[in-house]
Amino acid sequence: MLTAQQILDHSDTGDPWPTGSAAFADLPAAYQTALAVRALRVARGEVPRGYKIGFTNRSIWPRYNVYAPVWGTVWNTTVTECDGAGTVPLSGICQPRIEPEAVFGLRSAPPDDADLDGIFGALDWVAPGFEIVQSHMPDWKFDAPQTVADAGLHARLLVGPRVPVADLASDAAGLNRVLAAARVKLHRNGQCVEEGAGANVLDGPLLALRHFIAELRSCPGAAGLAAGDIVTTGTWTDAWPVKAGERWAARYDSVLPALEVGFW
Repeated sequence: MLTAQQILDHSDTGDPWPTGSAAFADLPAAYQTALAVRALRVARGEVPRGYKIGFTNRSIWPRYNVYAPVWGTVWNTTVTECDGAGTVPLSGICQPRIEPEAVFGLRSAPPDDADLDGIFGALDWVAPGFEIVQSHMPDWKFDAPQTVADAGLHARLLVGPRVPVADLASDAAGLNRVLAAARVKLHRNGQCVEEGAGANVLDGPLLALRHFIAELRSCPGAAGLAAGDIVTTGTWTDAWPVKAGERWAARYDSVLPALEVGFW
């Protein structure tokens, strides 16, 4: 089994994990490995910015052989904010893919026993996001514990214009409704490659956030959410391979503004 330092080294270089080197006993063991990697990153000066939730889109579970959501940390070194268009370098990312998502920003930590209304009260804004995910397992063939140990497959996160949640809804039910009903068209170099919906992620991004908060609380040693954290809630489409020179766009039919990214 790979050590936390070996996992971090491969994350830095973008090199795949050696064949047969990455077996984890179960999800709890994999999360403890991920937390050990997190500690190494903090020790060298990186700052956690929040979390990512992966595999909230049930429609892609059979394709990747992962049948439940996972989560990982996002960092000051991996998150970039933009006004609607940005660029992301692909150097050091292993087998990169793109995912259009909804990203939440927190004004406060949700209460320990928060229901949807309690979570809504802790939210500040929501924004379109592109998460650039990666897999250090060859050909994107893995099991769930391997995705957890591999930082939840997180590589980069581009966050677009922030929309105050108060501009979208006055309560949790309203926010859940408008985000779940929203749709997106994912474009590569001007051509639409797939359409998706907010409802794809555990029936809505706010419901995905509720699921994640419960999972985070149940993980020994995990740091809780805090004011200023961001959480990206999972892809509305499949994860599409990307390469340098391409330009991608997510165009939403309502609620969220468009987001564009160029890769180099």
